[in-house]
Amino acid sequence: MSSHREAPSISQDPVADNTDLYAFVSPDRPDTVTLIANYIPLENPAGGPNFYEFGHDVLYEIHVDNDGDNEDEVTYQFRFHTTVHNPNTFLYNTGPITSLTSPNWNRVQTYSVTRVSEGHKPEILGSGLLCPPVNIGPRSTPGYNALAKAAVHTLPGGIKVFAGQRREGFFVDLGSIFDLGDLRPFQNLHLIPTAAAPGVDATKDLSIHTIAIQVPKTQLTHDGSRPTNAADARSVIGVYASASRRKARIRAHDGESETGPWTQVSRLGNPLVNEVLIPMAMKDKWNSLRPSEDDEFLHFVQHPELAGLLPVLYPGVFPHLAAYAKPRADLAAILMTGIPTGIVPGFQNLTSAKPADLLRLNMAIPPSTSPNPLGIIGGDLAGYPNGRRVFDDAVTIEIRAIAGVTIPLVDPTFTPDGAAAAVTDGVGPGAGRYISQFPYLADPKSGFDVPAI
Repeated sequence: MSSHREAPSISQDPVADNTDLYAFVSPDRPDTVTLIANYIPLENPAGGPNFYEFGHDVLYEIHVDNDGDNEDEVTYQFRFHTTVHNPNTFLYNTGPITSLTSPNWNRVQTYSVTRVSEGHKPEILGSGLLCPPVNIGPRSTPGYNALAKAAVHTLPGGIKVFAGQRREGFFVDLGSIFDLGDLRPFQNLHLIPTAAAPGVDATKDLSIHTIAIQVPKTQLTHDGSRPTNAADARSVIGVYASASRRKARIRAHDGESETGPWTQVSRLGNPLVNEVLIPMAMKDKWNSLRPSEDDEFLHFVQHPELAGLLPVLYPGVFPHLAAYAKPRADLAAILMTGIPTGIVPGFQNLTSAKPADLLRLNMAIPPSTSPNPLGIIGGDLAGYPNGRRVFDDAVTIEIRAIAGVTIPLVDPTFTPDGAAAAVTDGVGPGAGRYISQFPYLADPKSGFDVPAI
């Protein structure tokens, strides 16, 4: 018998891969909530001639739980259609694209938005909605900002929607994080005695494909109420995004077709859960399940692998963390159940005691007048893990939580190591990545201006 074990499968499907999810009370329309789901990671702006786009064979969805059962009560579905006006050219555009209806734009994407509410028939909110083109360069997409603004659509009921390329808002030093947590600002504390250095933002010039929808709060609560009391369970929603493909794919000499029921192939609630907490052999299974089925993954949250690695990678720096053997109730609350009343003064976002990876938002917490990218651990109750804003420093927040800074919230006998409140990958939001109005992520950089990688 062979002793060889085949490596576990990890699906690689960039068009359907969830990369980021955001949910926050809209700062410019505080009676609404903005939900953003990003797909297609690490887009190089110089991506021609076959530029990035949504999959016309993918069902994209943003799900909302509003009664604490970890199941969908409201789902927004997005389906895309691609039209090639001239099949006899390889060109994405045959001249400058000066409007969304320009005849020079050869490969146009439109989409529909459907709301599925529990106990009601699906409702088509809009169809034939135009995406903007990708940002190619000054000759092909002059005046790109006007193209992007034209792709913000207003739907009945005070809803706004946008789907298209945006600048990547998630800042992270990918090179250091996945080099065994070799965080540059802490290199002088590492096994490798090198000098400390600033973090390197690996995503600052990259793009993403964004689906964003802005919805009145009253359309998200289970009874249509307007959330005003942060202590009221009705003020809290749980959100996750997903992508699904048809169950069967048929390949032929003239292309591919898909048939059968929709099958979920990716999902995302809290940032970095899939990437950092779920083990390799279980990622495909995790991606295929609903959050209500997350019981079997709770162990990986309560005993995160990175918490065990930090004391090894940084000898003598995290002695209290190394000695802590209890299940991490703080991480389970932040990521899997929500934070109950009494843990953080003036705040709660508890949905259910049953574990589920949902991004939980207390809609009664107003937008901050002085936002702090460190969110709740920075004293800003409007930030992550109360939902997630586009500029929240999710990497630093979660590294510090894993390092033990949040343990005293549930276990006052624990004293965090000094480094727990300082550990970071050393990068911040940066200039030019965000705008002050919907869809909040800035225009992508053009391929002309950013060299190909």
